[in-house]
Amino acid sequence: MGKMYVGIDIAKDRSSACGIEEGGRTLFELTFTMDGAGFAELLKTIEANGGTPGNVVAAMESTACYHINLYSFLSAKGIDAVIINPLLIANYAKLSLRRTKTDKKDAKTIARFILAHKDSVTQLAISQDMQDIRDMARERESLCYQISAAKVEIQRVLQTTFPELAAMTNPLTKVMLHFIQRFPSARLVSIAKPSAIEKTLKEKPCSCRLRFTSKDLIEAARTSIATVSPAKELILSGKIETLIHLQKRRDELTKALTKYCESTIVEDLRIVTSISGINNTMATALLAEIGQIGNYLSHKHLIAFAGIDPTVYQSGKYEGASRISKRGNRHLRRVIWLMTISVIHHNSVFRDYFLKRRNEGQPFKKAVFATAHKLMRVIFAMLSKKTSFVAECV
Repeated sequence: MGKMYVGIDIAKDRSSACGIEEGGRTLFELTFTMDGAGFAELLKTIEANGGTPGNVVAAMESTACYHINLYSFLSAKGIDAVIINPLLIANYAKLSLRRTKTDKKDAKTIARFILAHKDSVTQLAISQDMQDIRDMARERESLCYQISAAKVEIQRVLQTTFPELAAMTNPLTKVMLHFIQRFPSARLVSIAKPSAIEKTLKEKPCSCRLRFTSKDLIEAARTSIATVSPAKELILSGKIETLIHLQKRRDELTKALTKYCESTIVEDLRIVTSISGINNTMATALLAEIGQIGNYLSHKHLIAFAGIDPTVYQSGKYEGASRISKRGNRHLRRVIWLMTISVIHHNSVFRDYFLKRRNEGQPFKKAVFATAHKLMRVIFAMLSKKTSFVAECV
């Protein structure tokens, strides 16, 4: 018997599965519960129809968190499990003239999709180690977004409680966050003793010398135009406490992620970080999202997977502006942007290429994405050939 292709339409409580053989004949259709008994029933049905760990490919759409446990279960049993972008399945379903939509039909559609694209889809299966790395990288990304939002909120409230402080120093440093948490308004600073202000400023180590004294702070507070609001003082202290907690979680996760990568994909990590401007954190996030480099036939497939491939709309005499597709992995697209900005600042090869594009008249973003394409071509070649970065060869 050839390979078996199993399409699974995921739902929160009950899911549907359909298995077909390489000839397209339906082997089974099953509705099962999303628990241990249901997973066991699915596995038993697959085995009863001749499925073995070596000849089964199971695919499911990415559906929030509901597909994760089943994906992990099938992977642990040795079955090649892949996650499919729902947009691909939706577009494939439109090829049919029938508009009927049921869970069983959707499961069969997924099965037929992976049969039709078996040469490319089966390469999307990733190991549990890579899935763990990806989960940690995305959690860290989420924390970074929350940290940015918390900083904006702190600055917004501080503009009401002590607007002059931002002109005196950066209020988001460790020293100033500690100070503001204790004295969240000009009112509290103005009534505090100079010795208390001085002591609070010295309680946290500072890597740079403060450009003001406690007297300067008190003077600014006494002449401040701030609004007196005990409620906003309480809110501001709470937001700073939240920010400090988020930063601590981010730092802990960064260390854990780097350590995990060094024990699983240390060679790839060393290769990517050989490019000056790319640190361990960026390289880890990149490798977590792209998985095995062998999954991509060329650098063009990698660029398309990230969604930074160019698209052009042309009809008759009209030709629209070229834009990136944004139809790929948004997490990968974000880390590629950050990496590109960093290598432009720290790597002469990519900086010269970026400046060349700018001198040709390209806008800033378009020049950055052009440089990103070059960076992905270089990284693809390095990972494929297992070689480090050599500027003279680029």
